[in-house]
Amino acid sequence: MPPRDNPTARQARLGAELRKLREAAATTAREAAGLLSVDQAKISHIEAGRLGVSEDRIRRLAAFYSCDDEPLIEALCAIAREHRGQYWFDEYRGILAPGFLDIAELEHHAIALRTMQSVTLPGLFQTENYARALFSGVTPKLPAAEVEARVEHRMKRVTLFDRAEPPQFDAIIHEAALRMRFGGRKVAREQLEHLLDVSTRPAVTVRVIPFTNEDFIEVTQPVLYARGVVPQLDTVQIDSAFGGRFLDSDADLRKYRTLFEIAEQAALDSEASRQIIHHIAREL
Repeated sequence: MPPRDNPTARQARLGAELRKLREAAATTAREAAGLLSVDQAKISHIEAGRLGVSEDRIRRLAAFYSCDDEPLIEALCAIAREHRGQYWFDEYRGILAPGFLDIAELEHHAIALRTMQSVTLPGLFQTENYARALFSGVTPKLPAAEVEARVEHRMKRVTLFDRAEPPQFDAIIHEAALRMRFGGRKVAREQLEHLLDVSTRPAVTVRVIPFTNEDFIEVTQPVLYARGVVPQLDTVQIDSAFGGRFLDSDADLRKYRTLFEIAEQAALDSEASRQIIHHIAREL
C-alpha cells in the first residue's frame, strides 16, 4: 500500500504517539524496523501517519518499547481500526479542505471539550446565518458553493449534542465576541438568542469574560481543548485566518490548561453570563 498523501490529524496522532513511545524507550527507528521485519522508511511513514499499522503491530511495538499502559495501547488500536467512510464528515472529503474534517473528527472522538473565543462564537453554537456571514467574509472571497458547503458542514457538527451521552462542552466567551454584529443586527440578535438556548443544554456551560475584567489573558485566537479517552491523546486546536494548528506536546497542553484556569477565574458564572447575553441581545 502506497503512503497516504494527506493523513488525517487522527492518523498523524497515532503515528506521533508511537514515535513518542519509541523515543521514550531510547529505541531507534532502525531497531523498530528490525522487530517488524520492514525497512526503516516504513517506520518513518507509520510515525508520520502516512501508513496504517495493524493492532498486532501496535501491541508488538508497545511491548518492545516496554509500554504497559493498556488504556493507551487500546486507544491507539481503536484509531488503527478506523477507516475512511465510517463517519458523517467523510462525505466532505474532496469537497472541503482537510482541516474542516480534522476539527469534526477531533470533536467526534473527544470525551470533553473546552473552548475560548474572543471575537467569534464557537462553531458548535453558531446559527446558519451567522456561519454564512463569517464564511462570506473570508479573503479571498469564496465561491458561493464553497460557502454553502462550509455552512452545511458546520451545522452537521452540532449533531454532536444529539448523542445519548454528548461530551461536556465548556465555553468561555469574551464579551467582545457577543457584541460583534456579523451579518447585521437581525443575524446577531438571532445568534445571541440561539446561544441562550444552547446554554441550557445539560452538557453545555457558557461563561462570559466581561469588558470590566482588568487582566489580559493570552488568547486572541479561538482555542479548543479536546480531552481524549486517555490523557496522552488530549489535543489543542488553534484556529486562525491561515488555517488550524493541532498541538499535543506536554508543554503545550500544560500551557493551555493553565490559560483555561486563568480565564475561568476571570469569567462570570453561568447565570450572570446568561444575563449579560440577554442584555446585549435586547440592545440589538
